[in-house]
Amino acid sequence: MKRFSLTAAMVALLCLHSGIAAAVSDLPADIVTGLLPLTSYAIAYFKGDDEGKNQFLRSNIVSLIATTTLRVAFNGTSWGERPNGNEYAFPSGHAAFVTSSAAFLQDRYGWKYGLPAYALVGYVSYVRVENDHHRWRDIIAGTALSYGISKLFVTPQNATHIAPVIGPGYLGLRWERSF
Repeated sequence: MKRFSLTAAMVALLCLHSGIAAAVSDLPADIVTGLLPLTSYAIAYFKGDDEGKNQFLRSNIVSLIATTTLRVAFNGTSWGERPNGNEYAFPSGHAAFVTSSAAFLQDRYGWKYGLPAYALVGYVSYVRVENDHHRWRDIIAGTALSYGISKLFVTPQNATHIAPVIGPGYLGLRWERSF
């Protein structure tokens, strides 16, 4: 029942936006940008997944630092100017922030959590481009950065790892399973 409620809430937020409308409001996308990370952390919390909560925080903090560093570095270039003339365009902070949460959900709990979250990433990305806050290159860069960082910091909840072990006088495999 909880999964259905979460999915229904995400779909309802998506329906707040009409792609046909000439003027696309930022407010629903901004709400999604704030709620998706909170929802991701809440899922880990209610699952009693302490390691997941830590991985979420590490992944998001590193993503935030990397995105901010790049935004400052590119701000003095043509890539730092938004289509609406404002600064700090590349990479997109909104896209990076929601992608970090979506990637966490997918990497940690699988596609049943990740797919609705990635749909919300697409929605936020579309709104940011449609309202001239970013270009698609900004969105792609922010998304790719956070996705890659998540791959470094987040492991599946019940992961099985098999790794070769080579030492002086022996060769073998090591099997690990996290619970």
